[in-house]
Amino acid sequence: MSTTPQNTDNQEIDLSQISKKIGGFFENISTKIFKAFLFIKRNIIWVGILLALGVVIGIYLDKNTKVYNNEIIVCPNFGSNDYLYAKIELINAKILEGDTLFLKEVIGIKHPKKFKSIKITPITDVYKFIDNKEQNFEMIKLLAEDGDIKKIVNESLTSKNYPYHLISYSTTKLTSNEETLKPLLNYLNNSDYYKVIQKEYVNNIKIKIVQNDSIISQIDGLLNSFKGKGNGDKTVYYSEKSQLSDVIKTKDLLVYEQGTHRLELVNLDTIIKENSSTLNIRNVKNVNGKLKLVLPVLFIFLFVLVGFFKSYYRKQMAKLNS
Repeated sequence: MSTTPQNTDNQEIDLSQISKKIGGFFENISTKIFKAFLFIKRNIIWVGILLALGVVIGIYLDKNTKVYNNEIIVCPNFGSNDYLYAKIELINAKILEGDTLFLKEVIGIKHPKKFKSIKITPITDVYKFIDNKEQNFEMIKLLAEDGDIKKIVNESLTSKNYPYHLISYSTTKLTSNEETLKPLLNYLNNSDYYKVIQKEYVNNIKIKIVQNDSIISQIDGLLNSFKGKGNGDKTVYYSEKSQLSDVIKTKDLLVYEQGTHRLELVNLDTIIKENSSTLNIRNVKNVNGKLKLVLPVLFIFLFVLVGFFKSYYRKQMAKLNS
């Protein structure tokens, strides 16, 4: 005995009920929107007052509660990356605690109550990370074998060790180098441990420069000794396989290395080296600078919401009394 017709009827009934429920849901929403429109129409005077009040308060707040973003690109030297991140996290924790005394006395921020937040993010540059650093290159290759290379170059273990990092902090007033930037950098560079490391590191580079200069001078003396040993025009001819070619290549490498060392010394004068900074960028994200538009809408929404709540309350009280 077949039950197919009965199952088909049940399916049609279920679909009909679902269709009615969906239709009733949208009808209910339409009714509520229409009631809200009627409510606003009945209270048009109050709506106008709230709109005007929201615009006035919004303009005042937009004018007096501005937020400015400030950015510093830094390069942590001597392996001080973890130290730098720990210091920034400490400052942010003090801001969240409202410890203005720490910000003013320890760091030296002129107006600590106007200093609202700080964070640090790595500037992703995997090419700089592996540039002339075979160990870093091998590490990236090894990690890439076990996972997605995009995730690896952006994960904390790798990105924290990139050469450049962006420190961002916000203030509620215009600031200057003297008020926030210099005190912040002075605080970050105040480390007895890394000062010792810096001293030894710089001394090692200076010793290496002196030694390289001595080797280059010896090579120049060797090359000068070859003059006049060739043809009458005192020109020396050599092939790629000759020892003289190797000597000249060695000199080129040493000259290049000397230039690299001198550039290093320029960047190693501080533990946390400032590369560039931009101050007082007006923050207009989210509701910043838009309160004159947001507040009127918010006031009207709350007014309508209170109206619906009162109507609901009256209906429920009427049911209880009946």
